[in-house]
Amino acid sequence: MEKSAKIFIAGHLGLVGSAIKRRLEAEGYTNLILRTLDELDLTNQQAVRDFFAAEQPQYVFLAAAKVGGIRANNVYSAQFIYENLMIESNIIHSSWEQKVKKLLFLGSSCIYPKLAPQPLKEDCLLTGLLEPTNEAYAIAKIAGIKLCQMYRKQYGCNFISVMPTNLYGPGDTYHPEDSHVIPALIRRFHEAKMQGLAEVVCWGTGSPRREFLYVDDLAHACYTLMHTYNEAEHVNIGTGADQTIKEIAEMIAETTGFKGSISWDSSKPDGTPQKLLDMSKLHSLGWRHKTELKEGLKIAYEDFLKRYP
Repeated sequence: MEKSAKIFIAGHLGLVGSAIKRRLEAEGYTNLILRTLDELDLTNQQAVRDFFAAEQPQYVFLAAAKVGGIRANNVYSAQFIYENLMIESNIIHSSWEQKVKKLLFLGSSCIYPKLAPQPLKEDCLLTGLLEPTNEAYAIAKIAGIKLCQMYRKQYGCNFISVMPTNLYGPGDTYHPEDSHVIPALIRRFHEAKMQGLAEVVCWGTGSPRREFLYVDDLAHACYTLMHTYNEAEHVNIGTGADQTIKEIAEMIAETTGFKGSISWDSSKPDGTPQKLLDMSKLHSLGWRHKTELKEGLKIAYEDFLKRYP
């Protein structure tokens, strides 16, 4: 990407989009096209087509999405599948119409079958049933991958897809029920500490294993792939290591300074037993993560304290 290129970051205020914006600005890119939800409704096909026709972006980072944790995926499943399908369809189609040079679509590791062999290789996509609690979101993201592949196949578009693992870091959403596990636990343990509570109750059994990637490391991977990767198959982005949710909770309790006990409500769903990405492909391209979990959690907690004093 030329330093003067017009680059549209869809979803620049979200966790992922804001990290991509930070990376591009750090690399000297100044011609960034940004729109808030109030300025551009990405689920509105005509609005998106008009925007692309007027702005003529050369590169697109498709980071906009309807996202949430296990509860939100369950409760708002229709919204999750509808809004994500509309966002990606509108942007990918308009990118083809306006001859965008390259597009990077961000999916999620939840696209893989619930009981797929671990670690999850890119080629295990569509080989089994999905985890029911995030099926709507997963199907929408699988459709986004296929859109990129089919526009490449039929029209020769250089549209690529990346599948990040669970993310956390500055700019996260800290809703106590609808956010992802790390921000939800950061808020819960912080509030318990401030209220002097003796116990925090967490969802599930604590036994599922999860991999977590610091969001600025993801942004660096996306930046790297935008320069170097031009193939149809999607690329996993993660750390190649995981921990149990119980271990994560204990680390967050320590990070926030919560001194009480942690108990587990096994009546609540656990989700997929394990979700570890195989990183062979991205490692072979020369990229590895830099931020380890303990360091990243400290930065995330500092971000929480700044944003929610």
